[in-house]
Amino acid sequence: MDLAWTSKALSDLARLYDFLAPVNKPAAARAVQGLTQAPTILLSNPRIGEQLFQFEPREVRRILVGQYEIRYEILNQMIYVLRLWHTREDR
Repeated sequence: MDLAWTSKALSDLARLYDFLAPVNKPAAARAVQGLTQAPTILLSNPRIGEQLFQFEPREVRRILVGQYEIRYEILNQMIYVLRLWHTREDR
């Protein structure tokens, strides 16, 4: 399997960095780096995340990384990171 980030997921990372950076740039960079590395576990365990049945027939799942939720889709031999956000955000 391969892993790809959607433009919306990349925008979420940029938004997160922009939110955190004014307070602490090194912490913002560490948070973004950790979130970009976390989905690599999906390459060996793609179905480790909770399935979100409201998106059927698509196979959309989520994993929690600390206080962040990452949603992803499994499609053929690809894993697409769809979105990510802090669990305290109003979504």
